[in-house]
Amino acid sequence: MAYVATRGGEKAIEQAERLFRQDLGTIDAARVETIRRTMPYLIDRVMGEASLYDEELAALALAQTGGELSEAVLVLRAWRTTQPRIAVARPVQQAELLTQRRISAAFKDIPGGQILGPTLDYSHRVLATDVLEGTPFAPPAVDMADHAAPQRQPPLADWQRQQGLVAPANASDVAAEDIPDLTREPLLFPASRAHRLQSLARAETGGVLALGYAAMRGYGNAHPTVNELRLAQAEVVVRHPRGTEFSAGRVRVSQAEVTSSMKGGYLELGYAATFGWNEVKVIAAATLDLNSAAAPVGSAMHEEFYLYHTESVEASGFCIHFKLPHYVTFQSVLDAMRDAKAKAAAATPAAPQMEPAE
Repeated sequence: MAYVATRGGEKAIEQAERLFRQDLGTIDAARVETIRRTMPYLIDRVMGEASLYDEELAALALAQTGGELSEAVLVLRAWRTTQPRIAVARPVQQAELLTQRRISAAFKDIPGGQILGPTLDYSHRVLATDVLEGTPFAPPAVDMADHAAPQRQPPLADWQRQQGLVAPANASDVAAEDIPDLTREPLLFPASRAHRLQSLARAETGGVLALGYAAMRGYGNAHPTVNELRLAQAEVVVRHPRGTEFSAGRVRVSQAEVTSSMKGGYLELGYAATFGWNEVKVIAAATLDLNSAAAPVGSAMHEEFYLYHTESVEASGFCIHFKLPHYVTFQSVLDAMRDAKAKAAAATPAAPQMEPAE
C-alpha cells in the first residue's frame, strides 16, 4: 500500500477538526458527570471494551467524541497505556462476588435461588413519548423485600460438580502476577485460555453479538443454554508494599456460563466475563467460547476468526484508514484498466467500411 503526501490542506484539516468540536460544544465537568450518572450501561460498555474501569474517564471519552463508541474506546485505551501499573489485584472468585442479579435457564431451583435484580427482561419496551410533551417519567418506587437476599451466592457449577454433571475444575498453580496479560503481550494462536477470555472481555459488543448469534442460529456446533448469568460487584483487593491486603474499591462485572451437550460424560461449559454490566455480550462471548473447541479452522466460530474480528480498535482503525489518500494504488488500478482496454481495442479487427450507395 502506498500513499502520497497531501500538501496544502493543513488549514482545511484544522478547520475540519474545529467544525467537529464546535458541533459538540463546550465540555465541562458538569456535562461529564451527567453522562456518567444517566448512562451507566453505556459507560459500562466503553469501560469493558477499553480494558479500563473508570466511570469518569469513560464519560469524558464519550463527551469528547460525541458518543462515537469506537472513538471513545480508542482514546480511553490510549490514555490507559500512559499509566503505570502499581499493583496486581488478587483474582476474584465467583463466590466472593457481591451479586445483584443471578439467573439460570438450565435449572429452576438453584442453590441460593434465582435473583432477578434490575432488568427489563419481563417488561414491554414502550417509548415514553409523554416525556417530550412535558410529562416527566418518574419510575415507581421499589417495594422492599422482607428479607434481603444473601450478598454472595455460590457458583452453580460447584453444585453441578458435586452432582457429577460438570468435570472437576483443574487447580491453577500460576501466580496472579504471572497470568498472561493481553494488554502487554501480543495475541498469538492457538491462544491461551487467559488470552482468549481477556480478548473476549474487551471485544466489541456488536461484533461478539453478531458472531455469537450466528453460532446460536445453527452455524456453530453447540446451541447454548444459559447455565448461570450474574451481574455483580467485585472487590478489588491489592497488596500493600508492607504486605497487608486491602480493598481498593469495587467494580461492576458481568459473567455468563453457557452449556450445551455432554462431552466425556460431563456438561461442557462456555464462559465469559467483562467489566460493567453487559448481559448480551457475555452470553454471546460464552457461546463463542463453547463453540471454539470443535470449530474448524477458518470458520467464524474458530478462535482466530472471532478474536481478530471483534477487536474494536483494530477493526475500526483498519476500516477508517480507507478514508486516507490511496491515490497511488488507485491510479495503478486505473492504469491497468486503461492498458487492458487499449490492448483489447488493438486486438479487435477494424469493421469493414461500407461504400455509400449511388
